[in-house]
Amino acid sequence: MKKTAFITGITGQDGSYLAEFLLKKNYQVVGLISGKYDIGFNNIKNIQKDLKLEPGDLLEKSSLQRIINKHKPQEIYNLAGLTFVPASWEKPSLTLDINTLGLARILEIIRDNYPKTKIYQATSAKIFGHPPESPQTETTIISPIEPYGISKAASYYLIQSFRQQFNLFAVSGILYNHESPRRGHDFVSRKITIHAAKIKLGLAKKLTLGNLDSQQDWGYAPDYIEAMWLMLQQKNPQDYIIASGQLHSVRQVCQTAFSYLNLDYKKFVRIDKKFFRKTEAKATLGDVSKAKKVLNWQPKTNFKKMIEIMVDHDLNLLKKGEKI
Repeated sequence: MKKTAFITGITGQDGSYLAEFLLKKNYQVVGLISGKYDIGFNNIKNIQKDLKLEPGDLLEKSSLQRIINKHKPQEIYNLAGLTFVPASWEKPSLTLDINTLGLARILEIIRDNYPKTKIYQATSAKIFGHPPESPQTETTIISPIEPYGISKAASYYLIQSFRQQFNLFAVSGILYNHESPRRGHDFVSRKITIHAAKIKLGLAKKLTLGNLDSQQDWGYAPDYIEAMWLMLQQKNPQDYIIASGQLHSVRQVCQTAFSYLNLDYKKFVRIDKKFFRKTEAKATLGDVSKAKKVLNWQPKTNFKKMIEIMVDHDLNLLKKGEKI
């Protein structure tokens, strides 16, 4: 009998890769589609016929209840949410309502009706804020500094509390930055690869960025999807850091993307301080020792290859005349 998985945020970067991954493992995959916040169907267009898509919203518990009652999933992956950090300052209440209370609504449904269902929650390294230690582990102090990080920290604690209080199989994946050709255009990695491709084709002349020395622990999204699934296949529910374990700067993203196209990024990249964040986050670096040991997981795609994959994708889209 097929397992059924319910994915919120199925049209996003992580949700679409996870859907593909689970279909290959012979799951029935149910996806939440929200008319209010859906980013489009491009990411799932090649597999849409194999999915069961359900309208609903993390803000509406009744819609979640209806979907879960209908499909009775053995696994739930809560990947939906407002994920762009600067935007969380503009709409902090909405960020918390979706990212934190949305999870609370799912947990209540599972606690009251389907206590055997396993739940994966997408958490973020932003819960650490300015961490006092590097690299961070699963025991590093949680101290978020922006509404997005706060919403994810609250979700992390909700998972822990429901796991302890009600014995639910509920886990958090503390994922560090992970990129791919499906990354949103607002994120700096994709902004760079798109503009590098445009400049190569003569469709743009320059790229304006903020702090080039800002560093991130960047990994490849399809690698991280496997870790999410592995967390729900374990005997005991635990939280894990998923990261590359390496730091790279925005400057290195530029160097890699432009040099792959035989361009010198210094000739095209401009710096504008208006793009500097008021609360520039301290570089966070993940220690993936626990995931490697318990899940037998480690990233397969290195930083250079990941950026090159993204550049190739954007270059091909532009050559086809698509607007990105």
